[in-house]
Amino acid sequence: MLNEIVNGGISVLNNLLGWMAIPGIGGEAIALIMAGLLVLGLFMGHPLAFVLGGTAVLGAFIAGKPMVLGITINRIFGDVLDNFTLIAIPLFVLMARFLSDSGVTDKMFEALRHLMARVTGGLGLAVVFISILLAATTGIIGASITVMGVMALKPMLQYGYDKRLTTGLIGASGCLGILIPPSIMLILMASYAPGLSVGELFAGAMLPGVLLGLMYGLYVFAVALIRPDLAPKVAEEEQISRGALWRMLAVEAVPPLVLILGILGSMLFGIATATEASAIGAALALLIVIFRGRFTLANFYSAFLETGRTSAMILFIVVGATAFTGVFNITGGLSATQSLIRGLAEDPNTLLVVMLATVFVLGMFLDWTGIVLLCFPIFLPIVSEMGIEPLWFVVLMAVVLQTSFLSPPFGYALFYMRAIAPPDITTGDIIRGVLPFIVMVLIMCGLIVYFPGLITWLPDQLYKG
Repeated sequence: MLNEIVNGGISVLNNLLGWMAIPGIGGEAIALIMAGLLVLGLFMGHPLAFVLGGTAVLGAFIAGKPMVLGITINRIFGDVLDNFTLIAIPLFVLMARFLSDSGVTDKMFEALRHLMARVTGGLGLAVVFISILLAATTGIIGASITVMGVMALKPMLQYGYDKRLTTGLIGASGCLGILIPPSIMLILMASYAPGLSVGELFAGAMLPGVLLGLMYGLYVFAVALIRPDLAPKVAEEEQISRGALWRMLAVEAVPPLVLILGILGSMLFGIATATEASAIGAALALLIVIFRGRFTLANFYSAFLETGRTSAMILFIVVGATAFTGVFNITGGLSATQSLIRGLAEDPNTLLVVMLATVFVLGMFLDWTGIVLLCFPIFLPIVSEMGIEPLWFVVLMAVVLQTSFLSPPFGYALFYMRAIAPPDITTGDIIRGVLPFIVMVLIMCGLIVYFPGLITWLPDQLYKG
């Protein structure tokens, strides 16, 4: 029945668009045409999912191979909609919403703010630590940046923190949500990286994510030491007693720690799959909401509604990208692009730089979802030919993708910060604020290249030891 509907639809489209076919067109030309259509659609402001899907349809007809669309649609139903791992995405989104409703992050930030009050740059360090915690409990960048912005932006500005340092720190720290497990990006990557499990990617990304957070903290500490006017200490009269501080930490730290152990512990030690762990996380987050007396039917309904919207957006992009890469592959565009990349250099290190530079540049214009789904089919076969460890490359690419949210002109973190920042903070202030953190991400990439064990050590201990 499905095949009959698909074939009928393709026949109708062929009657409408068959005139577009270019006889004898090669893979190189298809690659250029589809890339041009993709860029044109994005710059016209159309949603990525529809641009990808529309480009796939036009590419198939221009190549004179409309029946490719039937193969691609069957692949979507077989490889995408039946992908059990992708179920973890809506469950982690739901968990993040429950956690936000519980108010636990507000209390944790308050506790960390008082804990760090006596430390140079303490308020900035509290932002980094709570962002790492949020990343380990939500895995969603929008939630992390929005929550941190609402909680920390106003207090930091009131205490005299520089507006560029403040916005840059909150934006960059919030981006750790796509690197530190449980990351939705890593789940999607595992679904499209043959031979790699979600658990392996989570383990591989753990050290780079935490180290990147520590680099952000050291930067804030250094700025506070050199220019205390940019990151002043909290006044002593506003600090609370040590006894009250430890009581606050004991009460507020338990719920998120239980959540982190429930999710990551069950996955890293092989007790549960990513999908099962996401269900555990959503259930624990709901219990936290109930036990803290924050449960209402209105919020419960709103959480599921928001989860549906977010998950549908991601799934539409996945479907559109699957259609695009399917047509791109069968019409010869994929092999032509791979040959082009191989022809740029024979040295594996140079090829690695070319691929990562491509990801960095694409990050200025595309969301990470589109970058992953478009680049994986091109890059991963080349990586295998070069003899590079796929786990190492995929996590390194995930680190580079930190820049996709921070890089102008279309970095999502910039838009999130613009939405919550007061009018006296300009978009230029936000962009200048994130630039040092982009440099730190690139430094982290260099460290990973020179010390590959930063990625491979923990997975080796957990899965190969």
